[in-house]
Amino acid sequence: MASTYVNDLRLEEIGDGDQSGTWGATTNTNLELIGEAFSYGTRAIANASTDNITIADGASDADRSLYLKLTGGGQACTITLLPNTISKVWIMENNTNSTLTFTQGSGANVAIPTGQTKVIASDGAGSGAVVYDVFTDLNVAGDLTSAGDIITASTVQPLGDTAADDKAALGYTSVLGAILTGQGSTNDVTLVNDADATVLSVPTGSLDVTVAGTIQPLGDTASGDIAAIGYTDVLGLILTGQGSTNDVTINNDADAEVIGIATGGTVANFASVPTVADVAIKVAGKESIWIPAGAMYPSTTNGCSALTQVETTALRPDLKVLDFAAAADDFAQFSVAFPKSWNEGTITYQPFWTVTGTNTGTVVWQLGGIAVTSDATINTAFGTLIATTALAHSGTSNDLMVSAESGAVTIAGSPSTDDVSFFQINNDTSASGQTGAVRLVGIKIFFTTDAKNDA
Repeated sequence: MASTYVNDLRLEEIGDGDQSGTWGATTNTNLELIGEAFSYGTRAIANASTDNITIADGASDADRSLYLKLTGGGQACTITLLPNTISKVWIMENNTNSTLTFTQGSGANVAIPTGQTKVIASDGAGSGAVVYDVFTDLNVAGDLTSAGDIITASTVQPLGDTAADDKAALGYTSVLGAILTGQGSTNDVTLVNDADATVLSVPTGSLDVTVAGTIQPLGDTASGDIAAIGYTDVLGLILTGQGSTNDVTINNDADAEVIGIATGGTVANFASVPTVADVAIKVAGKESIWIPAGAMYPSTTNGCSALTQVETTALRPDLKVLDFAAAADDFAQFSVAFPKSWNEGTITYQPFWTVTGTNTGTVVWQLGGIAVTSDATINTAFGTLIATTALAHSGTSNDLMVSAESGAVTIAGSPSTDDVSFFQINNDTSASGQTGAVRLVGIKIFFTTDAKNDA
């Protein structure tokens, strides 16, 4: 009769009359495997969605260890405990970077998050086997001591004062924050200091709070938010709170929110611009930069006229302008190194121009750009040209015309920090109705910042 391994530790069970003269060796091996079942072992989990922990038949195997430290991995993994007929207890330590789920059959499974340890048990029921979380509903008769934090998804229960026969529960929810409840002859909740002196008490059925020192509660009963205000010599004014949207909210006399600070320190709202000495503080947002015609140059191909200085009247402003022909698309170019605080997003622009005569025809400008980073070629096509809305000249010589701000201009080349952006601008004669040469004085470029400075 051949040996079998049908027991929960997969020990070799010798058949009647078998292995004459080798019973001692087989028995010693079985004793060693029993000891191994109480040992500490390590096991590398595959970097895959599934893996198996299989207890070997009659041979040494780390998977048989009572305490099993699981390493390796790399992704969430479902681990099958095999064979599915073994009933065994493991202490499983998940030392991988992902959640491990333990299964044996079609019954319930147990998941162990990364960095956590659980005691699990398999029932060995074959295809319908169940894996149990052994410490579910754990009851500790004596004191429970922890060297680290105790994290609970529910309520820590109970806390007691046996002399007064009072019982209290300490809990926490994301909506209400810390919760203290209790039952006593005088006070429902009492806070005491190290000398057991009462510093705060809340009587049963009352909203009154009795304090031994100074405490100032602030409340907004309509929204259910509660905040506390305090002061220390080291930290100064302290505001803390718990609300559905903002951890700390500052309102004006009309109860309108002017500043909200969300959990984690993010400023959620400014109903008005903050000031220092009645002067507004500059914040990240829309900025502008002026590019005069004097900073531009005609394109080598289909270029506009060279930069020229035009006198209006003696001892009055002279103009540095680029002239664009009325009958053909002429082009000029310029470059900008945007500040590091730029969000590398789209820009808009606004042309400032006049014409050489008194014709009242319309003018349409177009602008396109390309961003070039270090060690990349400048020999790259400009992005899509974006046009302004047509604007008619006033008909008066030397009148300055300011076109409306354009739509969004996408700068080609995936802009990033320390790039130089090259631009091309032209008078779109096919969309314009101006018969005189158009004189560009300069353009204003609008961009958005998302940092407080360029550090």
